Amino acid sequence: MSYVIRRPMSQLLQIQARFQAHKFIESCLGKRTASSDLFQLRRFSAEVSASEQMNLIRQLRERTSAPIKDVKSALVGCNWDIDEAQKDLRKRGVVMAAKKSARPAAEGLLAVAQDDKRAVVIELNCETDFVARNEVFQYLASSLAKKALLMEGPAFQSAFPFGPEYLESTTINLEHPKLTGETTVQGAVTEVAAMVGENVKFRRGFILSTSSHGVVSTYLHTCPQPGLGRIAGLVTLEVEDGSASLDPLKAVGSSLAMHIVASKPLFLSKELVPAQALQSEREILKTQAEASGKPQMAIEKMVEGRLRKYFEEVVLSEQKFVLNDSKNIKTVLNELSKEVGSKVNIGNFMRVEIGEGIARSDSA
Repeated sequence: MSYVIRRPMSQLLQIQARFQAHKFIESCLGKRTASSDLFQLRRFSAEVSASEQMNLIRQLRERTSAPIKDVKSALVGCNWDIDEAQKDLRKRGVVMAAKKSARPAAEGLLAVAQDDKRAVVIELNCETDFVARNEVFQYLASSLAKKALLMEGPAFQSAFPFGPEYLESTTINLEHPKLTGETTVQGAVTEVAAMVGENVKFRRGFILSTSSHGVVSTYLHTCPQPGLGRIAGLVTLEVEDGSASLDPLKAVGSSLAMHIVASKPLFLSKELVPAQALQSEREILKTQAEASGKPQMAIEKMVEGRLRKYFEEVVLSEQKFVLNDSKNIKTVLNELSKEVGSKVNIGNFMRVEIGEGIARSDSA
């Protein structure tokens, strides 16, 4: 005995409607039946299979690095059209980046780029060290430093600090699969902020250069990859003889840049310590010495002794060399001068640390 399976009329009507829609679309496409065309057709259908949904989510996440929740929401809102969803994510990201721009961003990375005569260090901030480890964030930091190194003009000579306004409107080409390509510096920062979901800021930069015969040396501490770190030391060494070899200067310069990171000098020489700072320190030391109850002559000797100690702490030329504390930096330079046969001086130096001077939130 045979049985006839009867389907509800509503289901039969749905099947008929899908069949007619399929025939119509097939005629519009010129009756193309290649698998790629069928895939394109199914992408725009609300009936995308679970496996295809997961595949599209994975692809869009690889393209954008956006959170999975946002990726899925964009795909659903765009009827699983991956290209439209990517555009939608970027539009959403710009709005979200603007909303987050007031939040504290004290983490991030320093990026250094240099050539024979100049070195640039820029600070790119974010909210967490997790984002600082993101490879797109790191790529942007390196790209900003390289862009700054190409800037020309009198302002970008010697030792020059600069703010974001010097670069924000300039064009930068980001050769990264997850980024737009050619855009402005500010546009690139906004795009990465949208991608990582945090406040991202290009905070500041410094250029250090030598105009005479010499070298620029750099050192980065806590370095996730070459050219990136959390603390940077930069120093220029200049030799009076224009024909002297620079190789010894390069070797010592790298060690001095490391010393600057470790020892945190504030001034190059005693003569460059501001009179006001020196007077303030002298008064503090005198008050401390008078508390001992010793005679005035002894107090004066105590103040002078402690003042020498102060110079050893904050003046670069007076500091003990971190790689050999039996000599100070002044002695290191004298020995280098003898080696190259001409007097060597430190032209400029700087120490930069990520997030210094930024008020951190209580939860940070």
